[in-house]
Amino acid sequence: MPHESRRPASPSAAQAPIVPFELHVSESALAELRLRLELTRWPQAGGADGWEHGVSVAYARELAAYWQDAYDWRAEEASLNARPQFTTEIDGANVHFLHVRSAEPDAAPLLLLHGWPSSIVEFRHLIGPLTDPAAHGGSRTDAFHLVIPSLPGFGLSGPTEEPWPVSRIAAAMHELMGRLGYEQYGAHGSDLGAMVSRELGVLQPQGLQGIHVLQLFSFPSGEPGEMEPLGQDDFERLAFLSRFVERAGFSAIMEKRPLTLAYGLADSPVGQMAWIADLFCGFGDHVGFIGRDDFLTNVMLYWLTGTAASTSRIYYDNQRQASQDGFRRNDAPTGVAVCAHDFKTIRPFAERDNGAIVHWSELPGGTHFAALDEPRLLAADIRAFFRRFR
Repeated sequence: MPHESRRPASPSAAQAPIVPFELHVSESALAELRLRLELTRWPQAGGADGWEHGVSVAYARELAAYWQDAYDWRAEEASLNARPQFTTEIDGANVHFLHVRSAEPDAAPLLLLHGWPSSIVEFRHLIGPLTDPAAHGGSRTDAFHLVIPSLPGFGLSGPTEEPWPVSRIAAAMHELMGRLGYEQYGAHGSDLGAMVSRELGVLQPQGLQGIHVLQLFSFPSGEPGEMEPLGQDDFERLAFLSRFVERAGFSAIMEKRPLTLAYGLADSPVGQMAWIADLFCGFGDHVGFIGRDDFLTNVMLYWLTGTAASTSRIYYDNQRQASQDGFRRNDAPTGVAVCAHDFKTIRPFAERDNGAIVHWSELPGGTHFAALDEPRLLAADIRAFFRRFR
């Protein structure tokens, strides 16, 4: 049976309108950025200028110099504006999104959900392969209509003042798809986007067909005997995860004191750049996997929108919501793509927490942000998973 989709419906009187959007940053904002970059006060590395203490000063200096002298924001702004963009209000928050429809009449609606410290930029290289697969080595029958939101509190959606844990975000994303007239849809995400996708699976709203994620955050619980069924590969994944956690200081800070952190991020473009670079570069393991322009455009959507506080607070909000709600099982059809250069989901624990994992891929490439560094590989896996629903 062909996938059912409709063109966007007009909002009812009870809904906020959907308003076309274009991004235009003032010259004064860009001049201020250049001045702040010029006046950066650099930390002293103390004889440890590798990545063992955090982002390398040498790396940060080189990237900041490129940002100040060679990076072309106006070209990036035009590239973002080349895609149809809109805003609407959902549950009291402004929500910005790209809505890129395929020319294929039977294309399937798909939400693409970014993570932290990411943005809509994460998916810029997936748009072509997913909306026009025939032009990118695929089949026209695998085409998607794409809805790519800036999550509430992130980027062009602007700051939020209230708590926005993943449960609230998931409900807002479902509302967005209904407001656009989509009766059935799927969702894909990485990092926070994977958490929101899984939360959609927990909620199982009418019309959700399935979710595809790069990670399922299922870990040892401490239950007696839970390690006994694990194989050698699972223990290697646990060791990799342990190494990741040892270096992931960002999560501990943002879960506990996000506002204190935000003062520095909101005031220093290099501070915001370095804070984002730590995870984008895999704590030094994946330097250069993602292009400088893609990376800096992503940073710009944090800097220009003043969203340092609300994006940091998402960890605080999620931690408290999880403590309140406890464990919730996902039984929606779920696909997992495990990337070669990301920490790897441990399947026995994932199957403990998710009851309908129907697709599992071990990709030969890809980082935590595979949509940016391995878009063709990821696009092929997304197509393969959602093909079962067409």
